Amino acid sequence: MQVDVLNIQGQKTGRTIELPEEIFGIEPNDHVLYLSVKQFLAAQRQGTHKVKTRMEVKGASRKLHRQKGTGGSRKGNLRNPLYKGGGTIFGPKPRDYSFKLNRKVKDLAKMSALAYKAKENAIVIVEDIAMDAPKTKTFTGVLKALNLSEKKTLFVLPETGENLYLSLRNIPCVSGTLLSDMNTYDIVNAQVLLMSESAAKVFTEADVEENA
Repeated sequence: MQVDVLNIQGQKTGRTIELPEEIFGIEPNDHVLYLSVKQFLAAQRQGTHKVKTRMEVKGASRKLHRQKGTGGSRKGNLRNPLYKGGGTIFGPKPRDYSFKLNRKVKDLAKMSALAYKAKENAIVIVEDIAMDAPKTKTFTGVLKALNLSEKKTLFVLPETGENLYLSLRNIPCVSGTLLSDMNTYDIVNAQVLLMSESAAKVFTEADVEENA
């Protein structure tokens, strides 16, 4: 799959990058996509929810009245779950929601997400952006030139660039990530995958090494 490299004015530079079909051209697997996104969201849950049982709430432990002969129902103490202020039956307890996925499943999910973006023509490659100082206005201008200012965009970088990261972090529709940290949820959650030229070349170099 050939993708044109654009400059920061949104114009073609004349360069293209061949993204490997082994990653961007596969048939997406919806089930592993579901599992990977579910795992990511489950890992974000704190799992600290807790309610008090009848052993933990405040209240006297004496029996309210004798068992028989009152004409009323049998009653224990005030901490009975049937009373207001009593304990909770079968309430939530602290737990860990995370679960394990095999590495091959996670890799297939990420490739499936990338393949969907390729099918939708939602991959944009821009030349490397060098910024001497953080400037949100400058990066907003780049997005506008690329017609991405109104789209939820995931900007992928090959390595940390502090000035670039500080320039985009305040833009609501843009999130930045390193290529090594890119996950399936981030790709699926974005409308457009914006990659720097250096980040896109990593896929090409990896494909060459595998075929060597």
